[in-house]
Amino acid sequence: MEVSYYLKGLLLGFSIAAPVGPIGVLCIKRTLSGGIASGFISGLGTAVADALYGLIAAFGLTAISSLLLEYNFYLRLGGGVFLLYMGSKLFRSLPAARPVEAFAADRFGDFSSAFVLTLTNPLTILSFTAIFAGFGVGDTPGNYLLAAIMVGGVFSGSLIWWTLLSGAVGIFRSRFNQRKLSFVNIAAGITICIFGLISLASLWQ
Repeated sequence: MEVSYYLKGLLLGFSIAAPVGPIGVLCIKRTLSGGIASGFISGLGTAVADALYGLIAAFGLTAISSLLLEYNFYLRLGGGVFLLYMGSKLFRSLPAARPVEAFAADRFGDFSSAFVLTLTNPLTILSFTAIFAGFGVGDTPGNYLLAAIMVGGVFSGSLIWWTLLSGAVGIFRSRFNQRKLSFVNIAAGITICIFGLISLASLWQ
């Protein structure tokens, strides 16, 4: 039974991470400019945030989830503004003159920015809560072990996706020279800004 719950969590984590959104664009850009490690660690930040939200939902931490959902408007507002900031920064940035310079970029910044950006969408908790309830985990104290196993699967599934994405993009990294990387920065910056505008516009719908 434990294995089946882990596999369900793994599939859930993979399916949540796979759709290409602002984090995906950021991961691709960072892999091209800073190497596989930069893209992977950005994905790791997202995987940890997904696991954290899954943990809150699985263990029925209603006080925390209610607080996050209560301030959902402000979190999403902050997320939209953060996306615009990151997009504009990418748009204006220049690729490193040598690959080693980009590869030595601040890994903590890669992790923390992706982690914070993922946390600005607390509605993810609702998705996890509904799915976990359907699987019957987190309802009773006796199911806490299953909840923990499933959250571990969520983290693993998300991490598998980011590993595959950064690895696949990293294969083509050697084909990008300074000029191409400049175009990547511009395209990534514009795309992330668009995601930010969409996020802000959705607040008034």
